This record gives sequence, C-alpha cells and structure tokens, in this order.
Amino acid sequence: MQSYHDAFTGANVLITGGLGFIGSNLAQRLVALGARVTLVDSLIPEYGGNLRNIYDIAEQVRVNIADVRDEYSMNYLVQDQQYLFNLAGQTSHLDSMRDPYTDLEINCRSQLSILEACRKNNNQIKIVYASTRQIYGKPDYLPVDERHLLHPTDVNGINKMAGEWYHIVYNNVYGIRACALRLTNTYGPRMRVKDARQTFLGIWIKKLLDGEPIQIFGDGLQIRDFTYIDDCVEALLLAAVTEGAAGQIFNLGGKETINLRNLAELLIEVYGNGTYEIVPFPPDRKAIDIGDYYGDYRLAQGRLGWRPQVGLRTGLKRTLDFYREHRAYYW
Repeated sequence: MQSYHDAFTGANVLITGGLGFIGSNLAQRLVALGARVTLVDSLIPEYGGNLRNIYDIAEQVRVNIADVRDEYSMNYLVQDQQYLFNLAGQTSHLDSMRDPYTDLEINCRSQLSILEACRKNNNQIKIVYASTRQIYGKPDYLPVDERHLLHPTDVNGINKMAGEWYHIVYNNVYGIRACALRLTNTYGPRMRVKDARQTFLGIWIKKLLDGEPIQIFGDGLQIRDFTYIDDCVEALLLAAVTEGAAGQIFNLGGKETINLRNLAELLIEVYGNGTYEIVPFPPDRKAIDIGDYYGDYRLAQGRLGWRPQVGLRTGLKRTLDFYREHRAYYW
C-alpha cells in the first residue's frame, strides 16, 4: 500500500525496548521504510536488549541507553516524535512473582512516566502499546476474543493490564491517540533464547541446538497459538497508521493452533534432529499455568486489515536458520 509507506517515510519514530526482540525487528522494518528511528533501551541484562540485534542498521538509527522509569529522559525523548511504539517491559511471569515490586515499576509506573511525558511534551504523538494475552488468565472459552473477562493469574498479568488501560485512559481523557495489541507467543529471529524469560520456545530452540532434550511440562497437550515476528511487526505498523485504531484493543494470533507435544515434534522435524521429554510441572510454574489458549483476531482483521501470513513450519525454519548462524551472540 502506497499510503502505508508514505506514513513512515521521513517520520520520526521512537521505540521503547528498541534493542529487544520485537523492537529491533520493528526497527529493521522502519529503517527500510525510510523512517528516522530512535531506540530507547536500558540494556538491563534480564530484559532482552542486545546490541547485536541492530548490527546491520546501527548506523541508520539513533540509540539512547535509558530506562523508561526515568521521567527526565522520557520528557526529552518523546519531543518531536510522530509515532511511539511502546514495547519496553518486564516479560517474565516467574520473575514477576519473585520480585513483584520491580515488575510494578517497569510495567505500571514507567507506563505512566511515558504517558505523562507525552501529555506534557507531545500530545500529538500516536502510540501503539504492546500488551499481552496473559491478562486474560485461564480462558473461560476458546478462541478468546477481546470481550473475554480479564482475570490474570500472576503479577505480570495484573501490571500489564494496568499498563494497557493507562494508555486507553490517556487516549479517552487527554486525546493522546493510543491503542494496544495483545500479543501471544511471538517468536522468530532475535528473540531471547538463553532462558525462558521471554518465551518458552526460545529455551526449546537453545536446547535443541545444544543437543539437549526439550522439556515439556505437564502432559504436553496444552494448546497454543504463535505469531511469527514479521506478522507481529506488520500488526504494529498497521495499528499505528489506521484511522480509528485509537482507543482500541486488538488480539493477535497465529495461522494455526497446536499442542506443545506436537509443537516439539514439529520443531525436531524441521531441525532434523533432537528429542523431547515430558516432565512434571515445577510448582511455581504450575501455579500460574493457564491451560489451553488461542486467540480470536477477527477484530484486528476487520479494523486493521491484519491477519497472520507466516505458517508455523515456515516460521520455525526461519528461526532455526537464524540461530544456527548467529548462536554465538544469543547464548
């Protein structure tokens, strides 16, 4: 779409969490579209930022090492920006239970800092916030649509829910155009794989490439959907440019659903080697497990013109190929 390209050509774009998995992939796409991109990242080791993620566009973006909890930095950084993709956050569900105050600071207080900075310094900015399907908790019905009740099972889900609704309130009260995308199991190149802080699929891939068995908790029959990173980036861009998206909340999803045992088998098949084992749930994980989940993304399809394009087999192959080549920078 020509209008799609025109929207970002020469535009000033700010990405919080810009050196992380989703932020860096989004930056790659925006640079290709001709945007002037500023990346904000704290590079706190636990949160996924990695300078390697932008090695091929490092000369085409501006990087500011700052914490979104710093109001003074945000007051400066939001000035003159046309778009803000607000991706910074603490994503580990287990970490949120072990250290709830830090999760509160990053996923709640920092969101208010960002929004207050926009209200005071740039109320014309358009914001897309990366929310999560985790706020639904254990589903009451499937597929889960945006009208489903919110009953998160962990501290991270509660704080992400608050962060999402701060954006909607500032849209409704102050006219700062903001919308939210509820992401689900986003995967692909540049994701954190050295542990399970970002997604369990990351540590599965690391174990596979290291010749270790993939561990599946429970019975392996839990159903999930997955969004390949290119599809996620497309949704973020569409949400930013679509008239009428402001004040709205959209589910993302995948082209297919699959249980975890079949996912492990598919991953091993695509890789050409490997094994998996079924192990009991660790108690701390079992306490916050949500069972089956897959999302209804028809609202995004109707309002944004978005639907996932990359199938699971194709996405897994692209992801495995990336880490075969670049594993030294992500282990």
